[in-house]
Amino acid sequence: MKGERGAVVLDDVAKAIIEQLQQDGRRSYTAIGKEVGLSEAAVRQRVQRLIDAGVMQVVAVTDPLQLGFPRQAMVGIEVSGELEPVADALTAMDEVDYVVITAGSYDILAEVVCESDERLLELISEQIRGIPGVARTETFMYLKLRKQTYSWGVR
Repeated sequence: MKGERGAVVLDDVAKAIIEQLQQDGRRSYTAIGKEVGLSEAAVRQRVQRLIDAGVMQVVAVTDPLQLGFPRQAMVGIEVSGELEPVADALTAMDEVDYVVITAGSYDILAEVVCESDERLLELISEQIRGIPGVARTETFMYLKLRKQTYSWGVR
């Protein structure tokens, strides 16, 4: 499963298993096995290897609003200096659920979910802006979620 330079190499069966789970993360290993031509045990083993390799994770995607987190925002962050330590600090914060290092106007984008505007203000003003190397932030408040999908398939 490991290729050149440690990259994970996915064969057609692994890709088919991933696509099955993208369509329905609760699909049984037996049902997946019928689709991809493997036994239930072989599918279970393949799924575990994909999870262990960090290729995928199987989780419940929730609606933050219904779980008591009415404020969602994307925070664009400009960094002076090394990006990785700032990204690591953001990743450690409970309210931060998505962190990417980017090329463009911002060095890092971080999605946050908070239980109130007050908590969002505290998170940005004290915690995020308090990280050494954070030069500037811009917050994009979410008003309405129109699309969120995780079923883009595999290549």
